[in-house]
Amino acid sequence: MSVAEDLTLRLTQAFQPDRLEITNDSAKHAGHGGDDGSGESHFHVLIRAAVFQPMSRVARHRAVHAALGDLNTRIHALALDIG
Repeated sequence: MSVAEDLTLRLTQAFQPDRLEITNDSAKHAGHGGDDGSGESHFHVLIRAAVFQPMSRVARHRAVHAALGDLNTRIHALALDIG
């Protein structure tokens, strides 16, 4: 399973989002630090889910990283837009 597919699966299971967009930005970072050559090292995630509404920004980020679990070790950079 690709990292993008795993991101989608884990975030969907954890938050049942109304909107989820995952963009693989790895090509923009080819040759830079953290590029492992896999083409799956840098991602941008836009996620909208009702569960996030009462949470602070920090709590939202913690919740996403907790849901990703060990997948965090396969990603060098993860930009999050959570709401």
